[in-house]
Amino acid sequence: MGIFDFLKSDKKKTQEQVRQRADEGAGPSRSAAADAASATRAAAERMAAAAPPRPGPAPATPTPGSAAHKAVPAAPRPTAMPKPAPPSTPPGAAHTPTPHSAAHKAVPAAPVGKPQPAARRRTYTVKQGDTLAAIAGRELGNEARWRELYAMNRGVIGDNPDLVPPGAVLTLPV
Repeated sequence: MGIFDFLKSDKKKTQEQVRQRADEGAGPSRSAAADAASATRAAAERMAAAAPPRPGPAPATPTPGSAAHKAVPAAPRPTAMPKPAPPSTPPGAAHTPTPHSAAHKAVPAAPVGKPQPAARRRTYTVKQGDTLAAIAGRELGNEARWRELYAMNRGVIGDNPDLVPPGAVLTLPV
């Protein structure tokens, strides 16, 4: 029997019960709404009893912010593997100190000579009607490098790469 057949049979049963009560006329008269409500309740109870049991909710997994999570002891962390011993150097060999060793900190820094003159940077002065793609094609040999040109000169050009101000001096990538 399908669920709809079950509902139809319940509806017929409740209608018959209502007719019998009306025919009998015994006892205090009840309103049709009260009869329908009680019949509906009875049908719902029968359907719930006939339905297969529902599985209960899954046990909650504690989240990192919950109190249950804080109550669970943390799993022990694995111990770190010991570092292997450095290979021994032959006697008389020079030792190169590492940046974190005490010997490295004791060694004076190399003397700083005169700063080398910076490599001469190429520049380009923007002319009326120039675009970054045209400048990149003419000066760098590839129009696709306009993004690189824009990235280097964003402070000069501004937020819109399509509006390059004439007279602006752009630094060209090497």
